[in-house]
Amino acid sequence: MVDIHCHILPALDDGAEDESVAREMAALASADGITHIVATPHSNYRYQFDPEVNQRKQEELQTVIGNSLIILLGCDFHLSYENLEDVRKNPSRYTINGHQYLLVEFADISIPPNMDQIFFDLLARKLVPIITHPERNPILSQKPEQIGKWVEAGCLVQVTAGSFLGRFGKRAERSAKQLLRQGMVHFIATDAHNTTSRPPLLSDARRAIAAEHGEETAQALAELNPRAAVEGKPLPWQPQPQPAAPRRWFSFHR
Repeated sequence: MVDIHCHILPALDDGAEDESVAREMAALASADGITHIVATPHSNYRYQFDPEVNQRKQEELQTVIGNSLIILLGCDFHLSYENLEDVRKNPSRYTINGHQYLLVEFADISIPPNMDQIFFDLLARKLVPIITHPERNPILSQKPEQIGKWVEAGCLVQVTAGSFLGRFGKRAERSAKQLLRQGMVHFIATDAHNTTSRPPLLSDARRAIAAEHGEETAQALAELNPRAAVEGKPLPWQPQPQPAAPRRWFSFHR
């Protein structure tokens, strides 16, 4: 399996706090059947994002863990003005393994009013936005129709594996399963930060998805599509979007 979203590089953000934790995360991932991890440090106002430092940390960790697990570089890209300006000039600083796919994370408190235009601009520049964990976002989890419009425009969606298992609460679990039923999920990823509360594990979620939707879907989400992303290739599997069921008036209060 291939994990395209993981905070495994040590002492860069709120992920692995030191090299020891990073090594333990790598061991957990490898034992779970993960062969490749995209290390995705945050790029936001809280953490400094430095590609040279990231590459040095990646090389150091790769040397320590050997080749049983391959570490690649990416970014947990936040929608700041500075980031959007820089990604237009230097896209490979932020994209997955230097190719066209870009993980995009929304803030919990608001959606930029010009989001349609932002995505249009990125797509026009041959970048493919991957919307990360919308099921965990308090706003997006209530707006599957908005996510559907972005998917129709060419964006992709990554759901956190643990959301399918209820590890981020019932709301996130319901939203993850709804997005999958509606054909709006292209990847699962760990978004791992440590070895305890946010571990780098995919296999349990993969099995749960296979039981509900079949092995073909589970393999595509955990292996085939993520591998294509790290190789910069078109996705070999595309879900078939389904219309959302009408929301009952009282469902907002659940």
